[in-house]
Amino acid sequence: MTGRIRTIGVIPSRYGSQRLPAKPLVDLLGKPMIQRVYEQAKKASSLDRVVVATDDERIAAAVRRFGGEAVMTSTEIRSGTDRMAAVADQYAAEIYVNVQGDEPLLEPAMIDQAVRLLIEDPGASVSTVARRIDSAADLGNPSVVKLVVDGRGHALYFSRSPIPFVREEPAVERWLMHHVFYKHIGLYAYRGDFLKTYVGLPESPLERAEHLEQLRVLEHGYSIKVGITPFDSVPIDTPEDVDKVIRLLRAQAR
Repeated sequence: MTGRIRTIGVIPSRYGSQRLPAKPLVDLLGKPMIQRVYEQAKKASSLDRVVVATDDERIAAAVRRFGGEAVMTSTEIRSGTDRMAAVADQYAAEIYVNVQGDEPLLEPAMIDQAVRLLIEDPGASVSTVARRIDSAADLGNPSVVKLVVDGRGHALYFSRSPIPFVREEPAVERWLMHHVFYKHIGLYAYRGDFLKTYVGLPESPLERAEHLEQLRVLEHGYSIKVGITPFDSVPIDTPEDVDKVIRLLRAQAR
Protein backbone atom coordinates (compact mmCIF):
# COMPACT_ATOMS: atom_id res chain seq x y z
CA MET A 1 0.00 0.00 0.00
CA THR A 2 1.31 3.41 -0.98
CA GLY A 3 0.87 6.66 0.91
CA ARG A 4 -2.39 8.54 0.49
CA ILE A 5 -2.77 10.41 -2.80
CA ARG A 6 -5.48 13.00 -3.34
CA THR A 7 -6.62 12.10 -6.87
CA ILE A 8 -5.85 9.13 -9.12
CA GLY A 9 -6.90 8.75 -12.74
CA VAL A 10 -7.64 5.13 -13.61
CA ILE A 11 -7.88 3.94 -17.23
CA PRO A 12 -9.63 0.53 -17.34
CA SER A 13 -8.34 -1.37 -20.36
CA ARG A 14 -9.42 -4.82 -21.58
CA TYR A 15 -7.83 -6.65 -24.49
CA GLY A 16 -11.01 -8.32 -25.67
CA SER A 17 -13.55 -6.43 -27.78
CA GLN A 18 -16.23 -7.99 -29.97
CA ARG A 19 -16.32 -5.20 -32.54
CA LEU A 20 -12.64 -4.26 -32.48
CA PRO A 21 -10.23 -6.94 -31.19
CA ALA A 22 -7.15 -5.72 -29.29
CA LYS A 23 -8.69 -2.24 -29.25
CA PRO A 24 -6.31 -0.67 -26.69
CA LEU A 25 -3.35 -1.47 -28.94
CA VAL A 26 -4.84 -0.10 -32.17
CA ASP A 27 -2.25 2.10 -33.88
CA LEU A 28 -3.12 5.79 -34.05
CA LEU A 29 -0.42 7.55 -36.05
CA GLY A 30 2.43 5.63 -34.46
CA LYS A 31 1.07 5.32 -30.93
CA PRO A 32 -1.25 2.67 -29.46
CA MET A 33 -4.62 4.02 -28.40
CA ILE A 34 -3.91 3.37 -24.72
CA GLN A 35 -0.87 5.66 -24.96
CA ARG A 36 -2.95 8.44 -26.50
CA VAL A 37 -5.49 8.17 -23.67
CA TYR A 38 -2.77 8.03 -21.02
CA GLU A 39 -1.01 11.12 -22.40
CA GLN A 40 -4.24 13.11 -22.45
CA ALA A 41 -5.04 12.11 -18.86
CA LYS A 42 -1.55 13.13 -17.71
CA LYS A 43 -2.27 16.65 -18.95
CA ALA A 44 -5.06 17.07 -16.38
CA SER A 45 -3.74 19.29 -13.59
CA SER A 46 -6.10 17.70 -11.03
CA LEU A 47 -4.60 14.21 -11.22
CA ASP A 48 -1.72 13.29 -8.93
CA ARG A 49 -1.25 9.92 -10.59
CA VAL A 50 -2.47 8.06 -13.68
CA VAL A 51 -2.56 4.26 -13.93
CA VAL A 52 -3.84 1.79 -16.50
CA ALA A 53 -5.88 -1.04 -14.95
CA THR A 54 -5.74 -4.05 -17.24
CA ASP A 55 -6.28 -7.80 -17.25
CA ASP A 56 -3.82 -8.52 -20.05
CA GLU A 57 -0.03 -8.57 -19.99
CA ARG A 58 0.15 -7.38 -23.61
CA ILE A 59 -1.51 -4.11 -22.62
CA ALA A 60 0.62 -3.79 -19.49
CA ALA A 61 3.78 -4.32 -21.55
CA ALA A 62 2.72 -1.64 -24.04
CA VAL A 63 2.09 0.79 -21.18
CA ARG A 64 5.50 0.11 -19.65
CA ARG A 65 7.18 0.63 -23.04
CA PHE A 66 5.97 4.22 -23.27
CA GLY A 67 6.82 4.89 -19.61
CA GLY A 68 3.33 4.59 -18.15
CA GLU A 69 2.17 2.78 -15.03
CA ALA A 70 0.07 -0.38 -15.34
CA VAL A 71 -1.77 -2.33 -12.64
CA MET A 72 -2.77 -5.94 -13.28
CA THR A 73 -6.33 -6.83 -12.29
CA SER A 74 -8.37 -10.02 -12.45
CA THR A 75 -9.78 -11.33 -15.73
CA GLU A 76 -12.99 -12.08 -13.80
CA ILE A 77 -13.80 -8.38 -13.30
CA ARG A 78 -16.88 -7.41 -15.31
CA SER A 79 -16.93 -3.62 -15.48
CA GLY A 80 -14.56 -0.69 -15.68
CA THR A 81 -15.81 0.59 -12.33
CA ASP A 82 -15.08 -2.74 -10.67
CA ARG A 83 -11.61 -2.67 -12.23
CA MET A 84 -11.09 0.80 -10.80
CA ALA A 85 -12.16 -0.45 -7.37
CA ALA A 86 -9.48 -3.14 -7.63
CA VAL A 87 -6.92 -0.37 -8.12
CA ALA A 88 -8.33 1.38 -5.05
CA ASP A 89 -7.44 -1.70 -3.03
CA GLN A 90 -3.78 -1.04 -3.90
CA TYR A 91 -3.64 2.77 -4.10
CA ALA A 92 -5.46 4.87 -1.50
CA ALA A 93 -6.87 8.23 -2.61
CA GLU A 94 -9.65 10.65 -1.86
CA ILE A 95 -10.93 10.78 -5.44
CA TYR A 96 -10.70 8.26 -8.28
CA VAL A 97 -11.41 9.32 -11.86
CA ASN A 98 -12.58 6.71 -14.34
CA VAL A 99 -11.03 7.70 -17.68
CA GLN A 100 -12.47 5.73 -20.59
CA GLY A 101 -9.74 3.78 -22.34
CA ASP A 102 -11.24 4.19 -25.80
CA GLU A 103 -11.28 8.00 -25.99
CA PRO A 104 -7.85 9.10 -27.28
CA LEU A 105 -9.04 12.66 -27.94
CA LEU A 106 -10.30 13.20 -24.40
CA GLU A 107 -10.00 16.85 -23.37
CA PRO A 108 -8.03 17.09 -20.08
CA ALA A 109 -10.20 20.03 -18.99
CA MET A 110 -13.13 17.63 -18.63
CA ILE A 111 -11.19 15.61 -16.05
CA ASP A 112 -10.36 18.76 -14.12
CA GLN A 113 -14.00 19.86 -14.25
CA ALA A 114 -15.26 16.52 -12.89
CA VAL A 115 -12.77 16.60 -10.01
CA ARG A 116 -13.62 20.22 -9.19
CA LEU A 117 -17.36 19.44 -9.13
CA LEU A 118 -16.84 16.69 -6.57
CA ILE A 119 -14.63 18.85 -4.38
CA GLU A 120 -17.10 21.74 -4.44
CA ASP A 121 -20.23 19.67 -3.77
CA PRO A 122 -19.90 17.63 -0.56
CA GLY A 123 -23.37 16.16 -1.12
CA ALA A 124 -22.36 14.38 -4.33
CA SER A 125 -20.90 10.87 -4.33
CA VAL A 126 -19.99 10.94 -8.03
CA SER A 127 -19.48 13.61 -10.66
CA THR A 128 -19.56 13.53 -14.44
CA VAL A 129 -19.89 15.86 -17.44
CA ALA A 130 -22.34 16.36 -20.28
CA ARG A 131 -22.50 18.30 -23.51
CA ARG A 132 -25.42 19.98 -25.26
CA ILE A 133 -26.79 17.91 -28.14
CA ASP A 134 -26.89 19.82 -31.42
CA SER A 135 -27.90 17.09 -33.85
CA ALA A 136 -31.17 15.22 -34.29
CA ALA A 137 -29.17 12.12 -35.24
CA ASP A 138 -27.48 12.10 -31.82
CA LEU A 139 -30.80 12.68 -30.10
CA GLY A 140 -32.26 9.55 -31.66
CA ASN A 141 -29.14 7.39 -31.38
CA PRO A 142 -29.37 4.87 -28.49
CA SER A 143 -25.56 4.75 -28.34
CA VAL A 144 -25.61 8.42 -27.33
CA VAL A 145 -26.70 8.45 -23.69
CA LYS A 146 -28.96 11.32 -22.71
CA LEU A 147 -29.54 12.77 -19.24
CA VAL A 148 -31.64 15.29 -17.35
CA VAL A 149 -30.58 17.25 -14.27
CA ASP A 150 -32.28 19.14 -11.47
CA GLY A 151 -31.87 22.80 -10.57
CA ARG A 152 -28.73 22.09 -8.51
CA GLY A 153 -27.00 20.27 -11.34
CA HIS A 154 -27.61 16.77 -9.96
CA ALA A 155 -28.59 13.99 -12.37
CA LEU A 156 -32.23 12.96 -12.32
CA TYR A 157 -31.97 10.18 -14.92
CA PHE A 158 -29.85 8.78 -17.75
CA SER A 159 -31.38 7.07 -20.77
CA ARG A 160 -30.66 5.76 -24.23
CA SER A 161 -33.97 7.29 -25.26
CA PRO A 162 -34.45 11.03 -25.86
CA ILE A 163 -35.38 12.65 -22.54
CA PRO A 164 -37.45 14.62 -21.79
CA PHE A 165 -40.35 13.79 -24.11
CA VAL A 166 -41.51 16.96 -25.93
CA ARG A 167 -45.24 16.39 -25.91
CA GLU A 168 -46.31 19.36 -28.08
CA GLU A 169 -44.01 18.39 -30.96
CA PRO A 170 -44.80 15.05 -32.69
CA ALA A 171 -41.68 15.15 -34.91
CA VAL A 172 -38.69 14.02 -32.82
CA GLU A 173 -36.26 15.58 -35.30
CA ARG A 174 -37.72 18.98 -34.36
CA TRP A 175 -37.39 18.53 -30.58
CA LEU A 176 -34.11 20.44 -30.47
CA MET A 177 -36.07 23.54 -31.47
CA HIS A 178 -38.15 23.29 -28.28
CA HIS A 179 -35.81 22.06 -25.55
CA VAL A 180 -32.14 21.74 -24.61
CA PHE A 181 -30.96 18.11 -24.55
CA TYR A 182 -27.69 16.81 -23.15
CA LYS A 183 -25.33 14.01 -24.13
CA HIS A 184 -23.56 12.21 -21.33
CA ILE A 185 -19.77 12.00 -21.57
CA GLY A 186 -18.63 8.72 -19.96
CA LEU A 187 -16.17 10.25 -17.51
CA TYR A 188 -16.69 9.80 -13.76
CA ALA A 189 -15.04 11.01 -10.56
CA TYR A 190 -15.80 8.96 -7.42
CA ARG A 191 -15.17 9.70 -3.79
CA GLY A 192 -12.90 6.97 -2.50
CA ASP A 193 -15.25 5.83 0.25
CA PHE A 194 -18.24 5.72 -2.09
CA LEU A 195 -16.36 3.73 -4.73
CA LYS A 196 -16.02 0.89 -2.23
CA THR A 197 -19.71 1.21 -1.38
CA TYR A 198 -20.74 1.23 -5.03
CA VAL A 199 -19.13 -2.05 -6.00
CA GLY A 200 -21.00 -3.73 -3.14
CA LEU A 201 -24.40 -2.48 -4.32
CA PRO A 202 -26.59 -4.96 -6.20
CA GLU A 203 -27.30 -4.37 -9.87
CA SER A 204 -30.48 -2.32 -10.13
CA PRO A 205 -33.56 -2.86 -12.35
CA LEU A 206 -33.08 0.42 -14.24
CA GLU A 207 -29.42 -0.41 -14.80
CA ARG A 208 -30.40 -3.77 -16.31
CA ALA A 209 -33.10 -2.20 -18.48
CA GLU A 210 -30.92 0.55 -19.97
CA HIS A 211 -27.53 -1.21 -19.66
CA LEU A 212 -26.21 1.91 -17.91
CA GLU A 213 -24.33 1.23 -14.68
CA GLN A 214 -24.55 4.86 -13.49
CA LEU A 215 -28.26 4.24 -12.87
CA ARG A 216 -27.23 1.96 -9.99
CA VAL A 217 -25.95 5.06 -8.20
CA LEU A 218 -29.24 6.94 -8.58
CA GLU A 219 -31.51 3.98 -7.91
CA HIS A 220 -29.77 3.32 -4.60
CA GLY A 221 -30.31 6.93 -3.54
CA TYR A 222 -26.89 8.50 -4.15
CA SER A 223 -26.19 11.73 -6.01
CA ILE A 224 -24.30 12.41 -9.24
CA LYS A 225 -23.21 16.01 -9.87
CA VAL A 226 -23.17 17.00 -13.55
CA GLY A 227 -21.11 19.73 -15.18
CA ILE A 228 -21.81 21.06 -18.66
CA THR A 229 -18.78 21.08 -20.94
CA PRO A 230 -18.27 22.64 -24.39
CA PHE A 231 -16.03 19.71 -25.35
CA ASP A 232 -17.12 16.51 -27.05
CA SER A 233 -15.73 12.97 -26.95
CA VAL A 234 -14.96 10.62 -29.81
CA PRO A 235 -14.98 7.04 -28.52
CA ILE A 236 -13.51 4.25 -30.64
CA ASP A 237 -15.69 1.15 -31.03
CA THR A 238 -15.36 0.20 -34.70
CA PRO A 239 -12.77 0.35 -37.52
CA GLU A 240 -14.70 3.31 -38.88
CA ASP A 241 -14.17 5.15 -35.59
CA VAL A 242 -10.43 4.47 -35.88
CA ASP A 243 -10.39 6.13 -39.31
CA LYS A 244 -12.32 9.13 -37.96
CA VAL A 245 -9.93 9.64 -35.04
CA ILE A 246 -6.90 9.36 -37.31
CA ARG A 247 -8.35 12.07 -39.54
CA LEU A 248 -8.88 14.30 -36.49
CA LEU A 249 -5.36 13.67 -35.21
CA ARG A 250 -3.93 14.60 -38.61
CA ALA A 251 -6.00 17.77 -38.62
CA GLN A 252 -4.68 18.68 -35.14
CA ALA A 253 -1.10 18.18 -36.31
CA ARG A 254 -1.37 20.68 -39.14
